[in-house]
Amino acid sequence: MSDQVLVAGAGPTGLTLAIDLARRGVSVRLVDRAETPFQGSRGDGIQPRTLEVFEDLGVLAAVLSAGRDFPVMRAYLAGEFAGERRMAEPVAPTPDVPYPNGWVLGQSDTEAILRARLAELGGHVEFDTTLADFTQDATGVTATLLRGGVHETVRASYLIGADGGASTVRKGLGIAFEGSTDDSITMLLGDVRVDALDHDFGYWFAAAADQPMNGFALSPLPGGRRFQFAGPPAEDQAPDLAALQDLADRHAPGLGLTLSDLSWVTVWRPNIRLAERFRDGRVLLAGDAAHVHPPTGGQGLNTGVQDAYNLGWKLAAALDGDPAPLDTYEPERRTVAARVLGLSTELLDKLVDGDEDAMHRGPETRQLGITYRSPTEHGPLVAGDRAPDAPLHDESGRPIRLFDLFRGPHATLLRFASADRTPLDDPAIRTVAIRHADAPALPVADRLGSTTLVDTDGHAFTAYAAATGTQILIRPDGHLARRW
Repeated sequence: MSDQVLVAGAGPTGLTLAIDLARRGVSVRLVDRAETPFQGSRGDGIQPRTLEVFEDLGVLAAVLSAGRDFPVMRAYLAGEFAGERRMAEPVAPTPDVPYPNGWVLGQSDTEAILRARLAELGGHVEFDTTLADFTQDATGVTATLLRGGVHETVRASYLIGADGGASTVRKGLGIAFEGSTDDSITMLLGDVRVDALDHDFGYWFAAAADQPMNGFALSPLPGGRRFQFAGPPAEDQAPDLAALQDLADRHAPGLGLTLSDLSWVTVWRPNIRLAERFRDGRVLLAGDAAHVHPPTGGQGLNTGVQDAYNLGWKLAAALDGDPAPLDTYEPERRTVAARVLGLSTELLDKLVDGDEDAMHRGPETRQLGITYRSPTEHGPLVAGDRAPDAPLHDESGRPIRLFDLFRGPHATLLRFASADRTPLDDPAIRTVAIRHADAPALPVADRLGSTTLVDTDGHAFTAYAAATGTQILIRPDGHLARRW
């Protein structure tokens, strides 16, 4: 039997999509040209909205257990300690935002957790398998896969290109990758061990006190003594341990820093690009194949994960005979990607210009404010906005969160003290009736087909700007579909 969806690229984007499709019962085949899984920290910043996505997909506990919070950064200028600061001050959780702060976990560790979750759902990654070619017609995609010198022809209903900035899928479609690459700016990124430093902290070293932004950073990675290194290489210097050590010697003189055990290194250049379109018939792009970002602000991995989260339920709907949701993927996610690219570029410009607040990260980087609302929609919470969390109780007094009810492949209909108790016939929609704490309990006969919850402290009514009779449909990806 042919696979319904073929996904090229098994990074965070492809893995997220494969997990979401697998839990919906959609047959998915996930291939990657690499012989083995990527090993390195690369995209190590996980934003709050991505933590919410990971909770829905069933991997949040593992991510939190393996990672750590963003560290306090200690600055050393001309070899002297100059103070401490955070890139972002920690924010206390609220009823509607349970995970308000970012989290640090090396990308390879995040991918390992996602692969394990996919395996629980019966899927796996086919490494050392290259998408060599593909064609499409009105009913599907015919692709040629190459593994070990052997070609295989496969048929899929849809092909998703999650295969990175050099995407074979995007190039095969002839889609322009609009933007620029600035070869005048380069940065060495690598994972190293530095035993002389307290691993609970991050560090910024600059050789000159009057040029505090001209230096390099060491950010602690969870689970050992390793740091992610980031700094500008000398001209024509190879990306190796000697180059990183040279930077440490020049910018941290007298501190005796010895770098060792380099496990991953790359030379990064500002490559800021956005695909002209995210879809061509039955072939779609997601993640770095559709947009590439500067690392400033930690947006790239997170935007790719949320591409996949937006796309999964829409592909499932199309395979079930409703193509309308899939038609919204490109306009929703391309708009978001353009906005996020603007934010990442603005932060990069501040870093290059040496602005004092270049390392500051505000709430705009946390991706909790991402919305798909129409420009004609107005109000505190409308169609397209993120659906907030809220603590509730069931009729027996047991605490439960709205996010607990949203978890899974279904949509959710919230009925706030509504007189309409008619159960929905659609099994893909879970109905939840929410009443005030002082309102009488519903008769048993009126509870059939729905879950009844008590808004003990009024957080749900407040978060959803709801009144008696308000009804709100929540999409499977945790955004409002409509309210009435």
